[in-house]
Amino acid sequence: MRYDNQHKQQTRLRVLEAAAEAIRAEGPERISVAAVMARAGLTHGGFYAHFDSKEMLVAATIDFMFDRDEAKFIETTKDRSAPEALAVYIDFYLSIGHCGSRGRGCAMASLVSELPHLNASARERFTQGSQRLHERLMEVLERADVDDARSLALTLRSAMVGALAMARAQSDPADGDTILQATRVDLLRRLGIGTDA
Repeated sequence: MRYDNQHKQQTRLRVLEAAAEAIRAEGPERISVAAVMARAGLTHGGFYAHFDSKEMLVAATIDFMFDRDEAKFIETTKDRSAPEALAVYIDFYLSIGHCGSRGRGCAMASLVSELPHLNASARERFTQGSQRLHERLMEVLERADVDDARSLALTLRSAMVGALAMARAQSDPADGDTILQATRVDLLRRLGIGTDA
């Protein structure tokens, strides 16, 4: 049976969503094509209608993950003043809910420790995706009229990604919550936005 392009695109998205969850949970090197396809509710044989190899799947999934992260950033910050956009985004990013949603959380926090094990194409996709997020954050900082928005965007992103990764690594969830809250308060204070904990 032949499927139209819309059906093929929807199926590809199902595979990418399943792969994104698997990569966040297990890491790109530990996932298998068969497991991703099963997670998507599809047969292993259907994989090659969408991707030539596991490496191509991983690279496309990294793009997909960063596309979703960028869409989340836009959704969270749109129609808000720059200070409010920053506060709302920091609150979301350093929230208990985001920390607990490994399968759907930030691509950077999930992938940064995996980079040395990825091929050049996947590393390039990560670099491009992280640069897009950096540009988005820098735009909001420029609207907030801060000095050296480019450097501050790097500092903020690094602090948030590091705090999220550290919070997820804690054996006691209360310790993770403390890391998130302390980082949130510090970043908002540095931005002069306020710290209503």
